[in-house]
Amino acid sequence: MDTPVTTLAPRPGRPRRRGVDTRRQTIWVWAFLTPTIVLYGLYTLYPIVASYWYSLVEWNGFSSDQRFVGVQNYRAVLADPAFWSSVKITLVFMLLVAPARILLSLLLAMVLNSPKLPLRNLFRTVYFLPVVTTTAIVGVVMQFVFDPASGPFTAFLKAMGAESGIDFLGDSGTALVTAAAVYVWKFFGITMVYWLAALQTVPTELYEAARIDGAGAVKLFRYITLPLLTPFLLIITVLTVEDTFHAFDLMQTMTGGGPFFSTEIIEIYIYRWAFSASIPQLGFASAAAVLFGLFVMAVGALQAWALVVSRRARKELS
Repeated sequence: MDTPVTTLAPRPGRPRRRGVDTRRQTIWVWAFLTPTIVLYGLYTLYPIVASYWYSLVEWNGFSSDQRFVGVQNYRAVLADPAFWSSVKITLVFMLLVAPARILLSLLLAMVLNSPKLPLRNLFRTVYFLPVVTTTAIVGVVMQFVFDPASGPFTAFLKAMGAESGIDFLGDSGTALVTAAAVYVWKFFGITMVYWLAALQTVPTELYEAARIDGAGAVKLFRYITLPLLTPFLLIITVLTVEDTFHAFDLMQTMTGGGPFFSTEIIEIYIYRWAFSASIPQLGFASAAAVLFGLFVMAVGALQAWALVVSRRARKELS
């Protein structure tokens, strides 16, 4: 006897609301993004666009009179010896900071990457702590540290036999080097993290095989670590160089561009003409800012090129 086949009709239920749920999610996403978009537009995008317009006008920043002068501000900036002096100081500062950060952080990252090092996570945290410290506060504190009369660094020098303290921040011959040393210490941890991330990509099996063959620490670094880290070296170098162009907060609080403009980097030069001059020249300062921005954009393009080159090199090594 054949068993009758029964078909179960679908139970009536609520219609699917996938489209409604998707719209609700979209609304919530935009609700959370709106404050960020508004603030980013007001305090980042608008100042960038406005600076291009201000660079074409003569304006003191207070009156409503803006006289269009075209590229006259750019000509004045390029003809100003103080501008080129600030460019030179910025480049010298970069040459002092970038190699020290890259090389010293690489050596420390190799030590902290060793699994045999006890408390290595604690040491990583300690070396990274200055990065999360407010830069302006660091600059103010360093003024007391290097105070030639009663600073702790002066007390240390006197304890070592020095007859008097040295005004490291008040001497035009030592101010830039001192600021560079503080900057290296402040942002040393960022470059160290870059190197630690790069070292994680090196297979440990290569080190073990090389040690079995009798390779020492120097040969391990020369024939294994260095070739595999070369692609990362290019990226880290570009990132570090680009980072050294943004030292305004530390330099302003430590030296204010002095003494005798010996530490006036481009950012402080722009700030001086825009806000510190007896008669502010916002158009002139905006033109200098646009030129500086174009220079930083060129470094950013170099960073993109470095990323492409490093990827190709990584594929070849793999």
